[in-house]
Amino acid sequence: MPNDMPAILFRNLEKYYGSLHVLRGISGQIHKGEVVAIIGSSGCGKSTLLRCFNRLEQINGGQLVVNGIDLSKSDLSRKYLLELRAKVGMVFQQFNLFPHMSVIDNLSLAPRKVLGKSKRESRETAEFYLDKVGLSEKARVFPDQLSGGQKQRVAIARSLCMQPEIMLFDEPTSALDPELVGEVLLVMKQLAEEGMTMVVVTHEMHFAKGVANRVFFLNKGQVEEEGNAREVLSNPKSDRLQAFLSRMSMAEVG
Repeated sequence: MPNDMPAILFRNLEKYYGSLHVLRGISGQIHKGEVVAIIGSSGCGKSTLLRCFNRLEQINGGQLVVNGIDLSKSDLSRKYLLELRAKVGMVFQQFNLFPHMSVIDNLSLAPRKVLGKSKRESRETAEFYLDKVGLSEKARVFPDQLSGGQKQRVAIARSLCMQPEIMLFDEPTSALDPELVGEVLLVMKQLAEEGMTMVVVTHEMHFAKGVANRVFFLNKGQVEEEGNAREVLSNPKSDRLQAFLSRMSMAEVG
């Protein structure tokens, strides 16, 4: 992929679920090394947009190029799909860890099966990223022995084991108890500081304001407002974004 090409480029994206029009001509781009937060009320299309970025959802119209791969094509080959999934990591609301496998085996599985790494190399990679998220001592335990925050950190480490160029986060803290949110956001902040290209669907406004370079506010399947995260969140121009931030602020106080 050329150095001057955006990590993600999308123009006039359309997405339908039957008669439900979810994404309505969304356009934008995300640059390498940039952290972009996608915010908005439930049902606005933010998670759908994120899932389009690694072809978990296929668009119905428009142009979408991710890490140099054109996802606008309906007949995308398995080769390009595997290449996309190897380079675009995703962390979900739920942790999706294999309960019958230890933490270290959860992390080393994909590098062996997908990237063809040896057992030794994949375990060394797993140990490196487990240490990166501060959980080296949990390598031999099973997921049900971890807290929610620890499970999500393991899920992040698992994605990092594929050594992706882009990381997608779909509300990674929404399933956690409030006291566990900070440990996950700290890992994400460290990744951002290291230059990882990140797209984060989140309700954590402090994270969006403090860590993201830019923010997209979605409303009814369209980009209502976007720009520098601090500027947009400190001085929202649209009435809908003002109302949304007010509700989020009240929820945090409550």
